[in-house]
Amino acid sequence: MNITEQKLFRDILASLEPYRAVFLVGCGDCSTVCKTGGSDQVLHMARLLEERGKTVTGFCVPQAPCIASHIKTEFAKNMKQLREADVMLVLACGAGVQSAKDNDRSGKTVIPACNTLFTGVMDAAGNFKEKCSLCGECVLEITGGICPITLCSKGLMNGPCGGMDKGKCETDRNKDCAWVLIYQELEKRGIADKVKQVQKPRDYKKMQKPRSLSMK
Repeated sequence: MNITEQKLFRDILASLEPYRAVFLVGCGDCSTVCKTGGSDQVLHMARLLEERGKTVTGFCVPQAPCIASHIKTEFAKNMKQLREADVMLVLACGAGVQSAKDNDRSGKTVIPACNTLFTGVMDAAGNFKEKCSLCGECVLEITGGICPITLCSKGLMNGPCGGMDKGKCETDRNKDCAWVLIYQELEKRGIADKVKQVQKPRDYKKMQKPRSLSMK
């Protein structure tokens, strides 16, 4: 899940300053869960913009705007309203914003309403936590399902650094050391010896951007 926060309304207004008519695009997936771009947030944004003198020509909330077929279907349903707009305001992650741009045949200027923070999960208490760095070389089978690239402040692959103290990270004494958590998890499973395996350096070429994957 891509975790987003909505930009300050004053910053959104500043981005929209040259434009009068706005078409809104939300997200029925990640941004709905984050409460930054679901139907409720899109309707609320429409009210705020109209109170500030903007004309909202229409809106749509694709299930996943980052999937071309989803957003193309919604654009086709709302083509008249989209053509009447001067600009498109997208309440989704950066991938959703760029997908809207790539799949809009009318060539509208596309403006983001959200900041994309990280890829993460929602815990049982409703908190969002970063869990994956999209590094291209998953080692969770070695580290007991705990990602050292993400949860270790230094992204270390072979155990804790010398700054670890009483199970806490030297960068934040309120934060558990990822490698202590990994060792405890492996010990609980009876496979603590796995931490003795020296991991080879990561292949940073797998993180070169932009990345792509062909499904053919």
